[in-house]
Formats: sequence, structure tokens, C-alpha cells
Amino acid sequence: MKPAEDARPLLRIAELAAEAGLPEGALNIVTGYGHEAGTALARHPGIDHISFTGSPATGAAVTKMAADNHIPVTQELGGKSPQIVFADADFDAALPVLVAAIVQNAGQTCSAGNRVLIERSAAYKPLLERLAQAFATLKVGPSRLDLDCGQPISAKQQRVWDFLSDAQHDGIEMAAHGEVVAEAPEAGFYQAPTLLRDVPPTHRLAREEVFGPVLAAMPFDTTRPTRSGSPTAPITGSSPVSGRATARGRWGVQRVRSGQVFINNYGAGGGIELPFGGGGAFGTRT
Repeated sequence: MKPAEDARPLLRIAELAAEAGLPEGALNIVTGYGHEAGTALARHPGIDHISFTGSPATGAAVTKMAADNHIPVTQELGGKSPQIVFADADFDAALPVLVAAIVQNAGQTCSAGNRVLIERSAAYKPLLERLAQAFATLKVGPSRLDLDCGQPISAKQQRVWDFLSDAQHDGIEMAAHGEVVAEAPEAGFYQAPTLLRDVPPTHRLAREEVFGPVLAAMPFDTTRPTRSGSPTAPITGSSPVSGRATARGRWGVQRVRSGQVFINNYGAGGGIELPFGGGGAFGTRT
């Protein structure tokens, strides 16, 4: 196992595995930078299979390196997973799911629901208002406080601020945001969960993975949102469809191009054995 440079707790997992009696050599933690240790592993002729979790760009590089040795690669890459809400959805049931899908792990999840597509007729305005109320109550702070959202893993995640700066520059309205509590250390790179409304389908906030607690709300006007409201949105690992009509749920399963599709639910819990990754860099049927 080669963890990311910031994922130091995996070293503790190796210690626990040894204490539990796992045979020596069965689990090997290889530390180092991706361009050094990661590249060496991906190119090594003694490797029989690679499982990679990370960015699409690095995933493409890993696949090319593994191809030299003709070994299979399983990948879990980031994306722009849409949460699709129809006008007949149960808002009371959908609301906590919509929020949890973007604030869990401070939004640092490959399957984070970082876009919410809401049917405009009779749904967009009232649900957006309720989402804004929910976001305004979110608290962010150290893990010991067990609040709604924790901190990004490192200073590199300050890229979230770049997305929010672009949104402000381009006139995208902030519907609501949470609060970083006073107990949060200034050096923690904390980011308040943020809800943005009326995000244009062509904007980078509708196309690029933020990897932070930022939810982009987008309306759609038909009963079948074409390409998840964004013709250039990347393939998604997991997508929920909320609505009471079973026909719409079946449409979600059949038409959304995603590794997993949930109906009136969200998350890999109980379905982790199901296919996860999407296919291709950009959606043509989503």
C-alpha cells in the first residue's frame, strides 16, 4: 500500500496489523511522493494488480504505466456526482441526505454529492430555501468536538477558496454557509460548508471536483435532466435520484452514467461491493 503523503495514519494501521498477528510481509506500507514511490510501484514488473484512488489525471498516468506490464488496474477517481431531485420528492427525507453527501469528510470524498440538480417547477425555490437554512446551522471544528464537519487534510485544500473566489468574481450567489467555531485553530485550514445557487452548467463549479464542502445548486426544467444539467461534467462514481414516482427512479437507474445509482438514498454503505467507478472522462448520457 502506497498512501498519499498526507495519509500518515496508515502507518499506525500497519503497526496494529503486526500486533494482531498478520504475517510479516503480508502488508507493506510504501511511503513517499507519488512521482517517486508511486511511479516506481506502478511500473514495477513484480506487481500483478493495481488499485488506485485519486485524481483522474493521476489515474490516467497510472493506467499508462501499468499497461507496459499488461496488468489490470482498478480505479476510484474523483468526479462531479450529481444529486437529482424531482418536484415530487419527499423534501423531509431528501434534505439530510443532500447535506450529508457533501459535508462528510469535509467534502473530501470521491463520491461526494457536490452538485444538486433540482426540478425547477414547484421544487427549486422551496428546497433551496430549506437547504440554505440547513447550511446556515452547520458547525465546523476539531474532531474532538464532533461537529457537523471537520477540517480539510492539508494546506493544499485551500484550493477550495479559489473556487469560491471564482464564484464571487463571476457573480454566482452564495445562498448560505456554515460557521467555523471559535475553538478551531487558525492553522487548521478550516472551511465553512457553502451552498451556491444558480450555478451555470458551463462554470467550473459545475464541471470540476472541488474536493471540499461546497454544494452547487442547479435547476432543470424537464422531467428528464439532460446530461445532469452539464454537457461537460465528468463521470460520477455515485449518484442519487430523489422522487416518489417509481418511473423516475427507473429512469435514474437506466440513464444516469454512474458507477452506482441510489433512489431516495445516498452512500456506499451496504453497497460497497457494487461497481463504483464511472466510465470515460466526460458524460454523454448522464
